Amino acid sequence: MAKTKILFVTHEMSPFLEISKISEITRQLPQAMQEKGFEIRILMPRFGNINERRNRLHEVIRLSGMNIVVDNNDNPLIIKVASLPAARMQVYFLDNEEYFQRKKVFRDEKGEFFADNNERSLFFCKGALETVKKLGWSPDVVHCHGWFTAMVPAFLKTTYKDDPAFKDAKVMYSLYADEDFDTLTPKYAEMAGQEDMTPEEAAVYGDGSYVDLYKGALTYTDIAVYADETIDPTLKAFIAEKGIRSFSPKGDDDYEGFGELFDEFATVDAETA
Repeated sequence: MAKTKILFVTHEMSPFLEISKISEITRQLPQAMQEKGFEIRILMPRFGNINERRNRLHEVIRLSGMNIVVDNNDNPLIIKVASLPAARMQVYFLDNEEYFQRKKVFRDEKGEFFADNNERSLFFCKGALETVKKLGWSPDVVHCHGWFTAMVPAFLKTTYKDDPAFKDAKVMYSLYADEDFDTLTPKYAEMAGQEDMTPEEAAVYGDGSYVDLYKGALTYTDIAVYADETIDPTLKAFIAEKGIRSFSPKGDDDYEGFGELFDEFATVDAETA
């Protein structure tokens, strides 16, 4: 059987950007899965505080040059890549001058949540999937980490559901206890519903609050991963109510558990193909 292909989508990863626990999980889990024989790709934003020279980022010309539409505006997408030689892994970075080339990640110098974080998230989520298409690579599993990736599951199950690159992909979403978040406002769903899906499909993201954002993402998720012991009880109740399958790893380094889970997805695909 062919290697299981796993796409990791995250807003942070060590050593490039370290904001929370997510950065270490997304650094170690992909390497562990690669060592188990899985084929992986990792995508994240190229935020302005990621040092390109120190991390040896360089543009991938053949992947750059696309435009991603957000709120009826075309936004150029630049793709860069860096290698982690010790892990034999490459990380793809999505860049855009307006959205990412600022010194702060999610908040300005006064600690205020950026008003365009909703646009930035949509640009990244759609740009990530367009990048994978341009790579000519079809993942079996798309594993999302962090609120910034919240629209990826919806895009996969609506806009890209019949796309050959994603039509069989399963979605996993890791939930964490502490994330730097304020609100994306109802405009998050409104903008997503302008071109990429119907307003009804996007409406599940509600008012753009933390709980509504994740309720929207979980609606289109195959497996919710409890990456922390203390997850918002409202979200746990929603997962139970909707009958969404959940997975609780025995620890951050439960690579056997994750490996079995990823293998299971690929096995199902092979048997039903």
